[in-house]
Amino acid sequence: MDLGSRVEFHSHTVNSDGHLLPEALIREAEVRGHSAIAITDHVDHSNLERVLKILVDFGKKTRGRLPIKYLPGAEISYLLPPYIAEACQKARRLGAKIIVVHGESPVENVPPGTNHAAVKNKGLVDILAHPGNISVEDAILAAHNGVYLELTARRGHKEGNRHVAEMARQYGAKLIVDTDAHREDDLITQEQAFNLCKEAGLNDQEALAVIKDNAQELLKKSEHR
Repeated sequence: MDLGSRVEFHSHTVNSDGHLLPEALIREAEVRGHSAIAITDHVDHSNLERVLKILVDFGKKTRGRLPIKYLPGAEISYLLPPYIAEACQKARRLGAKIIVVHGESPVENVPPGTNHAAVKNKGLVDILAHPGNISVEDAILAAHNGVYLELTARRGHKEGNRHVAEMARQYGAKLIVDTDAHREDDLITQEQAFNLCKEAGLNDQEALAVIKDNAQELLKKSEHR
């Protein structure tokens, strides 16, 4: 079975709470078979402009000098739901190719209503990260508005994977596999991503669509922004 190459859309560097500089993380992704990676450092009202400037400038300075494709992005984190859309719009204006919203994971005290705020506006959010016990209403909205629901390899967060996969299957939302990587050992291979999908209850065909078709679809969309 041709699994294709790995694409990671959710990762962090020293510019938020990660442990590696961008080029180090990109190199670690390369040796694990990635063809592309988005760096989506945590942002809120305190650092959104600074982090996006760093990540966008990094992309400009290293154009043609990196071993794999790189996408600057942002993970909107812990904002009160009424202010999430505004932050996402600002991140896009500042050059974010991928916008992730930190969902209501099983292990963190994200404000209630974050999942709903992330999926209700079409064309604004790319990925709702580790959305935990996502509701039927929000799974339907994610499908309607083209927001990918994340299956995650991160410890604790992944406790919600089986529920997320079932909601996506029932209501037509698309899934993506990410790691929420903060260090090199958090990154996974394409084979590990496939197995993660299987552990979440997907069959082989569904798992392949998630790690290959969905990933390439989102990558292509992001590159053309």
